[in-house]
Amino acid sequence: MKAAYRVASPPSKALVVFDGDCDFCGVWIRRWRHTTGDRVDYLPFQDLSITTQFPEIPRQHLEMAVHLIEVDGTVYTGAEAAFRALAHNPLEQWLLDWYDHSAVFARASERAYHFVATHRTFFSAFTRLLWGEHVEPPRHFLVRWFFLRSLAVVYLIAFISLWTQINGLVGENGILPAKSTMENLQRQVTAANIGFERYHLFPTLCWLSAGERSLQWQCALGVIFSVLLLIGFAPAPCLFLLWLIYLSLSTICRDFLGYQWDILLLETGFLAIFFAPVTLLPRIYCTAAPLRTVLWLIRWLLFCLMFQSGCVKLLSRDPTWRNLTALTFHYETQPLPTWIGWYVHQLPVWFQKTSTAFMFTIELAVPVLIFAPRRPRFFGCAALIALQIFILLTGNYCFFNLLTIVLCFTLLDDAFLNGVMPRKLLRLFTPPPSALHPRFPWVRRTTGISLACVFLGTSLLQFSSMFRLPVPWPTPIIVAYEWLSPFRTLSSYGLFAVMTTSRAEIVVEGSNDGVTWLEYEFKYKPGDVKRPPKFVAPHQPRLDWQMWFAALGNYRQNPWFVNLCLRLLQGSPQVLALLERNPFPDAPPRYIRAVVYDYHFTDFATRRKTGVWWRREPKGDYLPTISLRHENGSSEK
Repeated sequence: MKAAYRVASPPSKALVVFDGDCDFCGVWIRRWRHTTGDRVDYLPFQDLSITTQFPEIPRQHLEMAVHLIEVDGTVYTGAEAAFRALAHNPLEQWLLDWYDHSAVFARASERAYHFVATHRTFFSAFTRLLWGEHVEPPRHFLVRWFFLRSLAVVYLIAFISLWTQINGLVGENGILPAKSTMENLQRQVTAANIGFERYHLFPTLCWLSAGERSLQWQCALGVIFSVLLLIGFAPAPCLFLLWLIYLSLSTICRDFLGYQWDILLLETGFLAIFFAPVTLLPRIYCTAAPLRTVLWLIRWLLFCLMFQSGCVKLLSRDPTWRNLTALTFHYETQPLPTWIGWYVHQLPVWFQKTSTAFMFTIELAVPVLIFAPRRPRFFGCAALIALQIFILLTGNYCFFNLLTIVLCFTLLDDAFLNGVMPRKLLRLFTPPPSALHPRFPWVRRTTGISLACVFLGTSLLQFSSMFRLPVPWPTPIIVAYEWLSPFRTLSSYGLFAVMTTSRAEIVVEGSNDGVTWLEYEFKYKPGDVKRPPKFVAPHQPRLDWQMWFAALGNYRQNPWFVNLCLRLLQGSPQVLALLERNPFPDAPPRYIRAVVYDYHFTDFATRRKTGVWWRREPKGDYLPTISLRHENGSSEK
């Protein structure tokens, strides 16, 4: 619908005329005001000046559709008026371009406008249902402030947790010494004549030094930069350094730092670099608005995390997921259950099946709400957080649940946070009338588009692989994906694709005579049947977690486990510090072996009678008896 007429006395500024008595019109005009700023004026046609200044426009036309009067006197109505008004903001020009260059889009837009205009009462109620009172373009200054500081807390937890264990894991007398790892790599790259590419294939600061002091300094710097990020000092540089250091430690710690939440922290931390304000001491509102492209990429990461977690369970064809009985096993067989998990395990099968159905609903259906309007998105945020809290209460998954909740914060907006924050605190967060304009907008746009291409392209490739779709991806995309892989920043997600239906636990035993065997007690994993499951999250005892994975295979598939036993034979203080109880405090034993037990939760009656939380049955040897040849320090079986 092109311009119907012109007016003899045009306004000095583009003017939108709307029905001031229409609730639907009033709500959306409020949004348009925020979009166009002071470039466009808005007046209801009930204003007497309208009929006086523009007698050419019939009143019945004004009652039927919105009108745009340009400064040259041209009058536009309906969808075209809306698109031309919004186009006064250059960022919204694309809708008008589509309208001008696509007859199909133009006709569809006008028909849709006419349908909405004739059902305004319904769409007014529908708008309030989906958006509430806030239909204006959302702001995310407060969201960014809370997100970055919450991420700083997660980084702080991750580095402190690792710092307390790193000597025993990869120190010089640890299970997988970093110095030995780097020496082996150095020999390999020298033999292969690999130069600078070594830093790409194995990205770690340990190329400079792999001693214990270097490892301790990396953890210490991680803590320092986490605190600086928490107080808001130079957030973007701090985030880059945190990502770099955690990547370095993840690379050198190998098996002990290769969990999905470690990769999720790296991916979240990398995106946060471009979400943070690029200033030294930023104040909440005294910076440019957060880059919306990056905000949506963080939301996309949350979508992939949750949706893929649901998909892998169904795609694995595991019968326990398909018949909804998986949770009858989960609380008992998960790596480190809590005492609340023990109680939930006692609930009837119908409850476990219902819980599984709810979990699938949250993981497969609720993530779609991430892309929905305001109120459904808030509902999705609440559902996702509720799931994480339930997981946190029943199992120890270190900082994973906290990090997922931090990602959920990006589903909110400043208007919501202003509504729930205490009034005294709100005084500290008073926004200015308008946000500052970025100094180099083309750099921001280019950065956002580049990140979107990389992350969305990678995600589509991962989805096609997950669903086994024969997509003929171009070779450059495959090459780029492989090149990015060492940085551990792009990954697919999905825990417990196949439910473990029995719990095998490795018990490490030592002896001096080969007859009497004493058990080593780990700090958190099941061992002593009378010890209740503990809460340990957000700290992650990396060795205890690896013992759960080792029990799923054999010692040949887990060479680190053999190294653990050798360190116990040597009496390594760093490794013994990772354990709860050393049955040989005076001198290490002559022999070490590992036995597998099948562990099960007890029931209420048994625990009341005996006080035990677990019952166990021996299944056989995991590692045959080994000892050290003291004359040359090697091991023998």
